[in-house]
Amino acid sequence: MGSMVTRGRTSGEERARPVRRARRPELRLPPLVAYEGGLEPDGDYDGREFAGTDLAGQRGAGSRFLDCVLDGCSLDETELGNARLIDSRLSGVRGVGTDLAGAALRDVEVIDARLGGVQLHGAVLERVVIRGGKIDFLNLRSATLKDVVFEGCVLAEPDFGGASLERVEFPDCTLSGADLSGVRLSEVDLRYAARIDIARGVDRLAGAVVTPAQLMDLAPAFAAQLGVRVEAG
Repeated sequence: MGSMVTRGRTSGEERARPVRRARRPELRLPPLVAYEGGLEPDGDYDGREFAGTDLAGQRGAGSRFLDCVLDGCSLDETELGNARLIDSRLSGVRGVGTDLAGAALRDVEVIDARLGGVQLHGAVLERVVIRGGKIDFLNLRSATLKDVVFEGCVLAEPDFGGASLERVEFPDCTLSGADLSGVRLSEVDLRYAARIDIARGVDRLAGAVVTPAQLMDLAPAFAAQLGVRVEAG
């Protein structure tokens, strides 16, 4: 049975309650039209399929993607700041330095992505599943995540600094070198993560749920945060 990690004094009236599961996107994509052109700022893409499209270096800041699929696309240095992705799927995308700062993702699936240095600071993610693949140095500083699932993926040194996470799950996810400085957590379920390694911000785990075994694994980090020396007698 999972244990709730909380800060502050626990009232005798408080009782454990089931953790609410994240709501996942339910995509029902219409027939799509192949798109072979490039991106443009404030572009409007509705019901389009980008199949193997090289979008490296493209400038699509402020664009809107509705009912779209990006399959096997290259996103190296692609500029999509303040873009809106709604009811869309990104599958097998790859790239370094993709800029999605301030973007809004709602009802989106990201599958088997291979990305590095993705900028999602200040972004809003709602009903998003990130399944499989690996994302290095994911920047989610000051982002808002609600009903987000990181499933079976590897997140290497993700930065959640100052972000707000509500109903976020990490089943089979490897979380290494995570920065949780200043995060705000509500019903964040870490119980089924494959690995949890927190580099900074272990004191911000109030609102997260872990297993007893995970709590023991985190004990050295808690002790270090509190300035407690642990030595054999």
